This record gives sequence, C-alpha cells and structure tokens, in this order.
Amino acid sequence: MVTKLRSDLAGPRRRSGLTRQFASVSAGYWSCERKWTVRSAVVLLVLLTIAQVALAIWVNYWNRELFDALEARSLPALLRQVATFALIFAITMAVTALHLHVKRWIQLDWRRWLTSIMLDRWIMNVHKYRLHYANGDHDNPDGRIAEDIRIATDSAVGLAHSLLYSLLILGSFIDILLSVSGTAPLPGTAMNVPGYLVVMAFLYAGVGSALGWMLGRSLIRTTDHLQSVEANLRFSLAHAREHSESIALLHGERHERQSANRLFADVGRGWNRQTLSYLGIVSFSTGYGTLLPVFPILISAPQYIAGIMSLGVLMQAAQAFQRLTSALSWPIDNLGELARCRASAERVASLYVDMTQMGDGSRPVENMGARISVRPAAHQELIIRDLCLATPTGQLLLENFNLQVRRGERILISGDPTVSIGVFKAVAGLWPWGSGEIELPCGQQIAFVSQRPYLPEGRLRELLCYPRESVDFSDSSIHRALECAGIAWLAPRLDESDDWAHLLPLRAQQRLGMARLLLQQPAWIFIEEATDAFAPKAETLMMEMLRHELPNSTLLTINLHSGMAPFYDRSLVLDRLQETRFMPGTSHYSAKERG
Repeated sequence: MVTKLRSDLAGPRRRSGLTRQFASVSAGYWSCERKWTVRSAVVLLVLLTIAQVALAIWVNYWNRELFDALEARSLPALLRQVATFALIFAITMAVTALHLHVKRWIQLDWRRWLTSIMLDRWIMNVHKYRLHYANGDHDNPDGRIAEDIRIATDSAVGLAHSLLYSLLILGSFIDILLSVSGTAPLPGTAMNVPGYLVVMAFLYAGVGSALGWMLGRSLIRTTDHLQSVEANLRFSLAHAREHSESIALLHGERHERQSANRLFADVGRGWNRQTLSYLGIVSFSTGYGTLLPVFPILISAPQYIAGIMSLGVLMQAAQAFQRLTSALSWPIDNLGELARCRASAERVASLYVDMTQMGDGSRPVENMGARISVRPAAHQELIIRDLCLATPTGQLLLENFNLQVRRGERILISGDPTVSIGVFKAVAGLWPWGSGEIELPCGQQIAFVSQRPYLPEGRLRELLCYPRESVDFSDSSIHRALECAGIAWLAPRLDESDDWAHLLPLRAQQRLGMARLLLQQPAWIFIEEATDAFAPKAETLMMEMLRHELPNSTLLTINLHSGMAPFYDRSLVLDRLQETRFMPGTSHYSAKERG
C-alpha cells in the first residue's frame, strides 16, 4: 500500500469549535499553580460587581427621594439628599477604582499564563521553525501570541463582568419596576396589565435586540478579516525592518513600498467592509439610545398626571426602566466586542490546535504518517539508519541513507545543498518529514553552526556565550576565543550593546560563530557553510585553527570548496532524487562516500 508523507499540516483542513477549544485551553488558568490567588481575585471581582449593583439600586432610590423633595419644595430634605449623594459618590469612586484594579490584574495575569503556554509550544518544541512549512490557518503566529491573546483575554474578562453586572441589574430592577409601575389598562379592553412597565421594557429591548442582531450579524466576519489583514501588514513592516540593510543594498525600497501599499489596500478594503457592517447597527443604536430616556417617561406620564405617581416615583420608574432595558440589551450593545473577542480567540485556538497536532518533535503524531525518529542512544556515536528525507508535500529528497560517525571523526559533506542541509536539520530535530531513525551520542553537547549565525541584540559578551550564561566563562577564555577566530579587535567592545547582526559584515559574523564554538567547545559540531564568506586562505587558516583548538571534537561540515578535503577523514556526497514521491518500500540509493 502506497503511503504518502501527508500530515494535517500539508493541506487545508476544516476546523470547528475553535471558540470551545480556546475556552478549553484557557480553563487551565483557573486551576493553575496560583489557583487560590486567581480564584480569590475572581471572587473579589464578583463581590465588587455586586457592590456596583447595590450602588445603582441606592442611586435609584436616592433619585426618587430627590425628586420628591423637589416636588415638596423642602430645603432640609434637599440638603439631606445632597449629603447622601456625597456619600454615594465617595463609595462609588472607591469601589470603581478597586474594581478596575482587580479586573486589570486578572486580565494581565490570564494573558501572562496563556502567553507562557503558547510560547512554550511555539519556541520550545521547534514549532516556530516547522510552521513555516505547514499549511493551515496559523499565519503571523507572533501577532497571535502578542496581540490576539491580549484582545481575547481583555475582552473575555470585560464581557464576563458586564454580563454578570447586567444579570444582577436585571434581577434587581425587575423587582423595583414591578413595585413602582402599578397597573395600566390594556387599550381597547377592560383588562388591567400589572407591572406594565416591565412588559414594555422587555418588548422595547426585545425589538431592539432583534433589529440590532439583523443589522450587525456580518460584523463578526468582517472583524475577523480585518484583524487578519492588519496582522499581515504588521508582519510585512517588521520583516522589512529586520532586513533593512539587504533592501538598501539591493535598492529594493520601491518594491517594499509597493508591497506595503498593497497590504494597506487590503486593510482599507477590510476597514470599509467593517464600516458598512458598523453603519447599520451604529445608526440603529444611536436612535435606540436616544429614545430610551424619553420612552418610559412618556408611557408613565398618564399615571403621574392622574396623581397615581409622585414625581419621585415617576423618575425612579424611568431610571429603573433604562437600567432594565440596558441589561436586556447586553447582547446587542456588546456585539462588536463579542465579534472582536471571538475572532481573536479563534486565531489563538487555531494556532494552538496546529501546534498540538504537530507534536513535540520526539514521537509520531496521529495522522502524521511516517516520521523521522530522533532519540538519544546509550553509545558515543551518531547513527543514521534507513533515512528517507522528504519535503512537507511528499517530494522525496534522499532514501535509504545510512551513516555511522565515531567520536572525533571529521566528515566533509557536499552535493545537493537542499539534501545536505536537510540531513543536518533532521539530526537537529527540525525536519520530521520522512522516515528512518537517528540516534544521537549520549550525553554529548551538540552544536549547529548555520551559514549566518544567530546574533541576538545585547552585550557582545552575552552574544558569544549564547545560549549559556556569560558568567560561565572567564574574560581570558573569551579574549582567547576572539583572538583565535581572528576578531580580537572586538575585545574592547565586550560590554557594549548593539544590533550586531546588522552592524557587522557577514565575514565578521561568521568569525563570531567560530569564536562561540571555541569558547564553548562542544563535543559534536555540525557546520553549514559557515565559512563561505572567507577568502580561500582565510578559510584554510580557520580550519587549521579548529583542528588545533578542538582536536577531540567530531566535525561534520557542509562545504562546497573541494580544497577543504585534506582537513577531513572522509567525504560524503549527497545527491538529490529527481521527481520521486515518498513511498516507503522503494529503494533509490543517493549517497556516495569517499574515504
């Protein structure tokens, strides 16, 4: 049976329940190692929300007493209401300030926890690299982690609070409105409707919510699209910034500007589509909100004129009506925020699902098919057995490749660069596509040196020691490494911070990569054309230096220069298979070894 290398990453997939997936992942926050702190903060937030509702009820009754005092033209009663309002004002400020502090603490802490979970999966399990080759809805993962998690957590907490507040207001003010509205005759009949203001509030809010939902149902789709194109624009601008030197040298500014213009045009179209979605619902909401303060007064006025209600009761009923309808209108009032929260939550969940299904790089994953197995062994040798190397789409690059490397050997690898580099990435655990087994030497430090070494921003001393700490190495050992690598002129700048990847030319960067090797002295070294910027004589001197300074290290080097062969024990030529799909069971020998 023919089995193609096909995973959930190599093709479009249908997703469902991403919002539920986000909720499922986020639920772990409430039972994390700080669960009692988190739960205490949530309980405090609920209590403060109840306090806000209690203050709203207090204000409602105060409003009644104020207008009764005005109607009675009683100055002492008015002064009492002024003093009461001062107390309400002070308590409201204190409760609001504390509530805001607790709510923002929960938002930040939840965001910190979820960001940590996503970063662990994105960075720690080499998914950051593999996502470049994977199909699916996970574009701009950095933006999803930095921005969409913020939006999703902030909005979720804010929406949960406003929903709880609305439900409490709903329960409280129905009772108030029932007590003050009395009964009213049903037009055209002899029947009286008890609590008619409550019925009118539900009708008002129901009609408003139905019309608002019809006008705003496209908002979720347009908001999701706008966030995606905004993320594309941010990524493009960040990419141009990172490669500003190369763009300047190639005079590619015009091309980059055109690309930015195209992406901004996408943003403009997405913005306009969202504007059209907003137009109807905002226009309706404006009219709905403008009518809301007037409507309860108009329908209660007959009872006030008939002397059934006092002025204070009329104003209390009008305010209670507004509170009740506002609570009932929560879904429509928060439609835009719900759309924004849902779009961001689904973007985060989509990235999480993709990375979860990719696995941790050390074991097969369901529906992944054949996969290269990389594991530590009990011996001190590197062994590759029956390695089949393929692209993520199933194009076979190398098959039936076997290799055994003993400690201290030096091997020169040449041939097709894609295949050679693919083997290195497979050994590093970055390339799972294919089949076969790779056994790594037990307990040995392995270093991979790429053509352009990674130079993080910061002090030069920390850059040389990366990924280890600078305190692990003495100044003398750092100076010696720089001298052996031919860049002793950088020694006075060890404690300077700069953007070294852009400041230094490629040749100096490659020498820094070699200095890092000399300083850390790994037992196994894989070099990917890391001296190709050198002149031939300088490259020869560097290889002689490595042989002298690291005599016991195993060295496997990809190098296209034939003059390097004398520095190695054996040479290996890797050729690429042509137009062959990955099908386990077939045989295409593609490696040649020269002793």
